[in-house]
Amino acid sequence: MTSRVALDYEVVVIGAGVCGIYQIKRLADLGIHATVLEAAADLGGTWYSNRYPGARFDSESYTYGYSFSKELLEEWHWKERFSGQPENLRYLNYVADKFDLRQYMQFNCKLEAAHFDEAACIWRLRIADGRELTCRYLIMGIGLLSVPTMPKVEGIASFKGRSFHTFHWPHEPLDLTGKKVAVIGTGATAIQVIAEIADKVGELTVFQRRPNWSAPLNNGPISDEEMANLRARYDEIFATCARTPGGFEHEPDRRGFYQVSKEERTALWDRLYDEPGFGIWLQNFAEIFTDEQANAEISEYIAERIRRRVKDPVVAEKLIPKDHGFGVQRVPLETRYFEVYNRDNVRLVDISETPIAKITEHGIQTSDEHFDFDIIVYATGFDAITGAYDHIDIQGVGGEKLRDKWRDGPSTFLGMFIHKFPNLLMPAGPQSGSASTNYPRGIETGVNWCTNFLQYMRSHGYDRAEPSRDAEQQWTEHVTKMYSTMLMRKAKSWFTGYNSNVEGHEEGRIRYFVYNGGSPKYVSRIAQVAEQDYDGIDLSSASSTADPDSMRA
Repeated sequence: MTSRVALDYEVVVIGAGVCGIYQIKRLADLGIHATVLEAAADLGGTWYSNRYPGARFDSESYTYGYSFSKELLEEWHWKERFSGQPENLRYLNYVADKFDLRQYMQFNCKLEAAHFDEAACIWRLRIADGRELTCRYLIMGIGLLSVPTMPKVEGIASFKGRSFHTFHWPHEPLDLTGKKVAVIGTGATAIQVIAEIADKVGELTVFQRRPNWSAPLNNGPISDEEMANLRARYDEIFATCARTPGGFEHEPDRRGFYQVSKEERTALWDRLYDEPGFGIWLQNFAEIFTDEQANAEISEYIAERIRRRVKDPVVAEKLIPKDHGFGVQRVPLETRYFEVYNRDNVRLVDISETPIAKITEHGIQTSDEHFDFDIIVYATGFDAITGAYDHIDIQGVGGEKLRDKWRDGPSTFLGMFIHKFPNLLMPAGPQSGSASTNYPRGIETGVNWCTNFLQYMRSHGYDRAEPSRDAEQQWTEHVTKMYSTMLMRKAKSWFTGYNSNVEGHEEGRIRYFVYNGGSPKYVSRIAQVAEQDYDGIDLSSASSTADPDSMRA
């Protein structure tokens, strides 16, 4: 029998974003001795770090906020249908202050290593400030898009002007007036930035390798009257989110694609294209995600809408993707993005034709010409889904490294547990239902499930939980199988683990990062596991190794 260990905390939560804030709220309500470690200087996660112009929700604001407190729902007034970053950060601070959650948070605390001590059945953590902490349970709320990636191009450090990844956009005001600005990339973030700054800079040059499909956000203010109506409908709104595959208010058209005429389909698309949000993507026919012919028809419809908006037909064609169909990966939403290319001060450079050779002291050299710039913005994506895990030295039973286990793609049980990594929980981890849905709706599902699981452990005297190898394998096979019918499997997307800026994540092999079955199926499956006394998870007691006095706040 091992000696008793005095734990620093029963639970340590990593990350003070949307997930970590709600997770510590649930733990504090239960009186569990817990803390949150946040690498940044303050809370907010995505909405603390991403300060670039145009950063905002693509979820309707009132479906993004937390649903757990009716009082909070009554108090908060969303100002826009799709809220911007400053307001989003204010909201998260309001939540933390309302429920007095800052007392449980430690900032500027970057987790460098987490090693499982099998003899003591605890996690030993090493923080960048030199401290070491111990805990029974480690809960990862580190975000799916929190590790930015820079392009593999020579000379980045040689540029003498200002340059940064969008994730590191300066927190202090940045004057763009009259500046020559480059944006490298045309993904979701770039689309927001480009549309927001085009009329504020002197010259804007966009370097595009692969175009993205995009559809109008159609944002607008929320009046006092509309907000009162939303408050009265919150139960209905969240019930709708719970029954839709994507966790939004947008419900798919249940008619078969081929059961209605082409004229009817076009009329539906005309309406959805001009309505706010993801309707054109998620209120569409299910076949656009699985059937090549149906997808080709909606893709041509969206392409034609782009052609109407861009005056130069050559530029318009460059902005229309040819390597994947509309909606097979998450659709960026935009506000007059395509109209940007009608401006005299904006130029599109197709680097699939004239690649970037290097960054120079004064700008960017392509294979064709040199461009002088004052500012270079890298909108070059993230080491998505597993990147934040890979950047921490996480070691499980026998010293197995998580980054080695996941080298060829993640394997999990329910997206929340990992075999050979006991007592490590991921409310919104790889292969969970969160990444492919309205994220906060998935987060609340995951946090509630994990918290209920911890309560079950405590009430039954268990201290160690680890999914079986078979359970993990079966779940991973299930997630993999879900891709077989989806056109997503053909896209170069972060959903499938593609990022040419990450070693080993280049084109050629799918990584099965997300659960594609939709939120209702996912919730049903994890509820079934709980109802069956957490079938698939090996539970045992190691209580003799811990000091019970350290288990309570």
